[in-house]
Amino acid sequence: MSKTIFITGASKGFGKIWAEAFLKRGDKVIATARNLDSLNDLVKQYGENILPVRLDVNDRDAVFVAVNKGHQHFGKIDVLINNAGFGLFGAVEETTEQQARDQFETNFFGLLWVTQAVLPIMRAQKSGHIIQVSSVLGITTVPILGLYNASKFAVEGLTESMVPEVAPFGIKLSLVEPNAFSTDWGGGSAVHADALPHYEQVKADLFASFTPDFYGDPLATIPAILKLVDSDNPPLRLFLGRVAYPFVKQTYDSRWAEWNAWKEISADAHGA
Repeated sequence: MSKTIFITGASKGFGKIWAEAFLKRGDKVIATARNLDSLNDLVKQYGENILPVRLDVNDRDAVFVAVNKGHQHFGKIDVLINNAGFGLFGAVEETTEQQARDQFETNFFGLLWVTQAVLPIMRAQKSGHIIQVSSVLGITTVPILGLYNASKFAVEGLTESMVPEVAPFGIKLSLVEPNAFSTDWGGGSAVHADALPHYEQVKADLFASFTPDFYGDPLATIPAILKLVDSDNPPLRLFLGRVAYPFVKQTYDSRWAEWNAWKEISADAHGA
């Protein structure tokens, strides 16, 4: 059976690639973007199976209107993919207040608004699957992306805490955690803070580590996303790319070693 999928940030990158993959196999897609011209090719090819909706996820009222429009048009929403977001490059000291707020407005609050808007629909259906596009940087970190890391850590905590809240209604949740991919995320879509000279070396070291084989092919994610959407028992977390798993394992091995080294002091802090 075909599914009806609501996906944000569908103008390019993962959003557009996945939207087209769903359409190609016969699903119906509510595709949101700030610029609907970016979806003209999909509308031309797939016609009534795609509903393009202009949306800035930062506008909470507009989010609820868009979700209800999609629901009324197709009669159901089986899957939500919260994909809208952007990267903010800059050391924590370099980041302005407005840049920090903008990062959270889109990456966290925008995702929250869409999630809140779709939950009543899925509760009434007694079924649904919410897929939050997080990042490997939502469970481990690199320098110069501190605010981005923080926004994705927030998405991880929000989503994990929702699992027992919505499970009684037949709603499932998944976090998709890609490593770096060859999308526009680090290019024209990114925001860069004004540089301070003190952080030149750490930036140079970071960018030197981004060798060509570090980046995955976005098209290679399609089979994984289709399997995730079709799964009757989807995982809470799904890494995308071959860099993610060893990176996270190294991080958690280090954390466990440190926690174990301090566990007696931690226990003593409990009191008698």
